[in-house]
This record gives sequence, C-alpha cells and structure tokens, in this order.
Amino acid sequence: QVQLVESGGGLVQPGGSLRLSCAASGLNLDYYAIGWFRQAPGKGREGVSCIKSFDDSTFYANSVKGRFTISRNAAENTVYLQMNSLKPEDTAVYYCNVRIGLYDYWGQGTQVTVSS
Repeated sequence: QVQLVESGGGLVQPGGSLRLSCAASGLNLDYYAIGWFRQAPGKGREGVSCIKSFDDSTFYANSVKGRFTISRNAAENTVYLQMNSLKPEDTAVYYCNVRIGLYDYWGQGTQVTVSS
C-alpha cells in the first residue's frame, strides 16, 4: 500500500526557513517523479516543485524559484523541500504527490504559516 507522510511544517517569521519531508512507504521514490503542491485558504492547489526520476532534474514555480530547493534521499526513501526566505504568501498546506499509472497519491499535508 502506497503511503506518503509529510512533516516539517510550522509557524515561521518572514525571512525564515523550514524543511519539509515527504516519507514514502510501499514504493521506492527513486523510480518516480515526486511533486510538492500547496493550497492556501480559499485558493486552488498549485504546483510548487518537482523532482524527476533517474536524472533528478528539478522544476520550480516562478514564485519560489531561488528560494526553495527540492532533493531526494534514496537511503531514507524521502523527498525534501528546503524553503528559505519565506514570505507570508507562502502560507499554505503543503502536500507531496506521486503519480503511478493513472492514479495520484497524496499525503495528508503539513501546514506552513509565515507570519510575524
């Protein structure tokens, strides 16, 4: 059974940093592209970043480019999202995602709040 568990969210002041984790069970993350998405109150879910399989190429939304870094740790079967220079507009629930065939798997999400 595929399961994704996000952690690492919290309350941080503007300009601060957080590192989110997406731990997987039931699959080897090395073989799949993994995405981070976020959903702010009253808004739709948006893609934040993605790391592809095999070559680990990465992609970022323009709103986070230069501030966020996605990475993969094969030994821990975990994907990370390092978030620096956080802004109030980064406040959202963050989810990781993997698509296997036609099915999307999501974690339960972790809340990130950027506020002074």
